[in-house]
Amino acid sequence: MPEFITKVFIFILNNFLKTGMIMKTCILLIVIFFSCQILPQSQLENKVDIAYQNAKKGIYWSLNNIPESKSRLKHDLIDKDKLYSTIQIVKEIDGVKIISTGFNNSAEVRIKIYISFESLIKDGYIKDNKADRETDTTKLIKKQLKKRRKN
Repeated sequence: MPEFITKVFIFILNNFLKTGMIMKTCILLIVIFFSCQILPQSQLENKVDIAYQNAKKGIYWSLNNIPESKSRLKHDLIDKDKLYSTIQIVKEIDGVKIISTGFNNSAEVRIKIYISFESLIKDGYIKDNKADRETDTTKLIKKQLKKRRKN
């Protein structure tokens, strides 16, 4: 590609200098230079955008698959031998933390969301089981206290 651009540049330069069009030559060179610089940026943006879309797919999957009994869940979204997203769901004291990492070739985008139980109930992602939620909350608190006592 650089050889082609060099040959085109020499051809244009020879023709325009003969006809006295130096200003048009300068403008054309500037346009060629910037067009070569924009192409790699747009390719990088496409990679990052696709990775971001894959991370969002992981968020949507995890919102629809919040476990009732487990306090943690790890899952990979794989299709046609390609890893699209890695998801981690962690129940906290008053809500859920969702970490989704989207992949596209060498690009990786991570999204981390904290959502309260009230928001999840209001949006219809989980049922309102206060008794279950309180027992889950007390279990989490007891686990955290045990960890602190051991340390």
